[in-house]
Amino acid sequence: MQMDKDQIVEFLKETLHNLLRWFKPGLHVKRWLGLILLGTTFLGVGGAYWLLDFYRTTPNNWVAALLRILSLAFLPRIIRVLIFLAIGLGLVIAGIYGLNRSLLRPYTSTSGSVVGKLESFRLKERGPRIVVIGGGHGLSNMLSGLKKYSSNITAVVTVADDGGSSGKLRESLGILPPGDIRNCLAALSDDEGLVRELFQYRFAADDESLKGHSFGNLFLSALTQITGSFEKAVDESARVLSVNGQVLPASLTDIQLIADKELPGWRREIRIRGESIIPKMSGNVKRVWLEPNNPPAHPKVIQAILTADLIVIGPGSLYTSILPNLLIQDITAAIKVSNALKLYVCNLVTQAGETDNYAVEDHIKAIEDHSSKRLFNLTICNNNYTGEIPQNLTWVKRNGQLDGRYDFYETNLNHPNFPGQHDPDKTAKAIMDLYQERTGPLIL
Repeated sequence: MQMDKDQIVEFLKETLHNLLRWFKPGLHVKRWLGLILLGTTFLGVGGAYWLLDFYRTTPNNWVAALLRILSLAFLPRIIRVLIFLAIGLGLVIAGIYGLNRSLLRPYTSTSGSVVGKLESFRLKERGPRIVVIGGGHGLSNMLSGLKKYSSNITAVVTVADDGGSSGKLRESLGILPPGDIRNCLAALSDDEGLVRELFQYRFAADDESLKGHSFGNLFLSALTQITGSFEKAVDESARVLSVNGQVLPASLTDIQLIADKELPGWRREIRIRGESIIPKMSGNVKRVWLEPNNPPAHPKVIQAILTADLIVIGPGSLYTSILPNLLIQDITAAIKVSNALKLYVCNLVTQAGETDNYAVEDHIKAIEDHSSKRLFNLTICNNNYTGEIPQNLTWVKRNGQLDGRYDFYETNLNHPNFPGQHDPDKTAKAIMDLYQERTGPLIL
């Protein structure tokens, strides 16, 4: 019996706590509650005038006696006022609460309260304007962590991809490669259900016409044909997936990535055309560039960078995901003049055929050689090297060559279940902690 009483007390405390949360500043709820109460007050005043007139003009019979009982005329006036106010307020709150639960039930999951979801939504709505630049799985992986802090995220994705499903669609339909954009849309999606899973589904049929293609790539390709614009296709896909933020191609121009590599054991270079081929060829990457040279950036990308509070470069393949964005001079120039906090998130392990035996400083030097010096304020790198990684890869560590020229922030970014990959939550927390050190905590 004692346990039942404790449970009742806890239930009442939780109910009162959730009720008071509705009045927390920033939820944009109190103004509408006030408007409802004001309207109810006017209705009550009008009804009271009518009842008062009816009460005074009713003959002294059983109807008048019933009205006196219902109006609690046998009690002092101040007591009657308090009782009716309490009843009225309770009915209004219960009605609003029940109506909200009924209206919002189809659009919310069973976990979590409505006020909790609203509080989270408002907090992310007021989050910083973040621009993330990169490509590949590293970018989409980090976005899944950052979206918990802000819904004002712009993902800038390279359009140099020419391998796999994206390469086939690019060659056959003449569209921009949809693969990295699809991954970023899925990562930023609030839809954790079947639609997101469908968008990421990859066909494994024996039919060569579908084998290797993902449904999301085909969906984006079909929408491009229907709308006549790859940009519109991405926007419509974002609506389908309930994406908070936006995903933008770095350029709307059809570009190709070209690299010069130095053959191992030789003192001569070979030229490689195609983003997907560069990592497969042995040798050290000496330089990469785009054809056509210096394509125009997507105008919305420049706008997002210039208005950003936080710019994050990486993680991702250095030469085939990150640098293709920074080789667009408009993007690099916009980053340079932006007043945002600019961070570079370095990879955890090397990539075969691209960054063999690279240290953190080697990544930075490659960015400097291909784009601009002092492009970012701080480099975030990993200091946890536990777990088994493929034998042909090594952990990316610091060698101290750029101490005094660049600032570094070392922390544990390693995924506990997938060594060598960034943990989305750890990486996002490190980024936001650094941002809040500069601007102060996020306030609802």
